[in-house]
Amino acid sequence: MSASELDVEGDPGGWEAVAELPPSAKLVAKVLEYNDRLTQSQLAEETMLPPRTVRYALTRLEEVDAVDSRFSFTDARKRVYTLAIEE
Repeated sequence: MSASELDVEGDPGGWEAVAELPPSAKLVAKVLEYNDRLTQSQLAEETMLPPRTVRYALTRLEEVDAVDSRFSFTDARKRVYTLAIEE
């Protein structure tokens, strides 16, 4: 694990890890910072990115433990994403 993957407390993830990701992943992380939880389609709408790009961004964010995902209670076919980075 490189130093860029460690945040101030020494835990993996955090904004430092997000800084190394593509711009689309940074945008998705920022949108999640201002919204408690969103589905992939809601993220695509909020960011104005294509669904495929949002999927890629979420995959990259999950790799650095920057987002958490759970199944939606209202529709089990969908996943709901939340930001896992502490301020």
